[in-house]
Order: sequence, then C-alpha cells, then structure tokens
Amino acid sequence: MNLKKPACAVLFFFLFSVFAFPAFAQIQRPRIVPNSTADSINSNQVSLVKKTSLSTPKNPIPNNFISNQSLAAFNERLHSAMQARLGIRYVYGSTGPNTYDCSGLIWSVFQDAGINFERSSARAFWVNFDPVYGDERYKFGTLVFFNGLGHVGIVVNDEGFYHASSSKGVTYSPFAGYWEKRVVGFRRVPQKAS
Repeated sequence: MNLKKPACAVLFFFLFSVFAFPAFAQIQRPRIVPNSTADSINSNQVSLVKKTSLSTPKNPIPNNFISNQSLAAFNERLHSAMQARLGIRYVYGSTGPNTYDCSGLIWSVFQDAGINFERSSARAFWVNFDPVYGDERYKFGTLVFFNGLGHVGIVVNDEGFYHASSSKGVTYSPFAGYWEKRVVGFRRVPQKAS
C-alpha cells in the first residue's frame, strides 16, 4: 500500500492554500459601483442600473376622491344618517324612508352622506366595489357581506356593524357570535367628492 502519493497531494494542497491563495484573494479589482453618491456625481461613468418602473404610483388616487381632511366630515355624515334610521322596520326591496332592506339601507345612508351610486343588491355591491383586507376591513364605513352575499351591513369597528335586520329592523349588531361565522368579506364604497 502506497500512502505517499495521497499524503503528498494533501501537503501540496495545504501549502498552496496557506501561501498562494491569500495572494489571489488580495488582488484588487476596479469597482464597478462608486463608493458613494458623490463619486457617482463627480465621475463620468455611465449608470449600470437601468430604471425599470415609473416614478409615480401605478394607481394614483383620482383628483375627485375626498381628501383626508374631508374624511372626518364624511364619516360624521354617514354616522348621522345611520343614527337617524335606527329602529326603522325591515321590508324587502325598500329604500326608505319608512322601511329598508339591507342594500336599500346602504344606498340610502351613503346618499345622505354625499356618495352617489346606483341602488342595487348586496351581490352587485360585492361585484362593483373594491375589496379591502387587514385592518382596513374594520374602518368605519366599510361594507361587510354575509350569508353567501345575501346580506350587507356597514362596519362601525372591529366589534360590530349597522344593518337592516329582517327580525329587528335597522340595528347595530356585534360580530362576535352569530355574525362572525357568516362573514363572506369586505368592500369599500369609492368616496368621491360630490
């Protein structure tokens, strides 16, 4: 058995890595990217980074949407419109002022708050309005949908919502318990300035 050849190879590799490899590692290469912003401004180098996207958002907010300053006033109008309807009786297909169904209530209170859209069913609201996720779901004024899109209400906060109940009329209900198991999802009515 000849052990000298493998031992020589190991010794050669060890010596090479100790003495020669550090010399290769110390080779200085020219920098492609400048060290600082000042270097790039003062040099005549061509930028190696190509701009690939627009500097403006893809979906900017249209000018006709209400501002953040107006949002508090809108929320107050929406809240007042809901409060004025509490206790009014439920009748399928009605939009008030003496009776409401769930989608008729939504349409009516948003009209009073200054937001105009076509009176339709809960299912049509679901299709036509944008979805919201995360914490946005529980912001006041968000629409919440239940029972296979057969019912809709207006979120007050993460604890409850307003709606036209077939058994109680226009009322506030907590999510906890009965309703939380029946939530389909959330949508936001576009809040255009009128």
